[in-house]
Amino acid sequence: QVQLVESGGGLVQAGGSLRLSCAASGGAVNESPMGWFRQAPGKERELVATINWNGGSTYYSDSVKGRATISRDITRDTIYLQMNSLKPEDTAVYYCAVDTRTHFGMTYYAPEYDYWGQGTQVTVSS
Repeated sequence: QVQLVESGGGLVQAGGSLRLSCAASGGAVNESPMGWFRQAPGKERELVATINWNGGSTYYSDSVKGRATISRDITRDTIYLQMNSLKPEDTAVYYCAVDTRTHFGMTYYAPEYDYWGQGTQVTVSS
């Protein structure tokens, strides 16, 4: 069973930055795509960014493009999300996920991810 643990959330002022981390353990993820999602109160969970197995391909939602960078350390089974120029609308619980059923590809849709972290709260004050 793969376990994902997010960290790095918190309270930040608008315009500030945060770096989220997600460490995987308990199973092999080194060939699998991973992603960051977020869910704000009363809203559906949405994709933020995804990354392929070696970090060579990335994808960003329009809402964070240009402000976010997803990266991966395959030696540590860890992915990161650097968020800059944060806005109040970025306030949400951020989740990382891995699609262990896909190898060497990309995954864009939440239902296709089979393991999820518990989430980390990001709050951006205006």
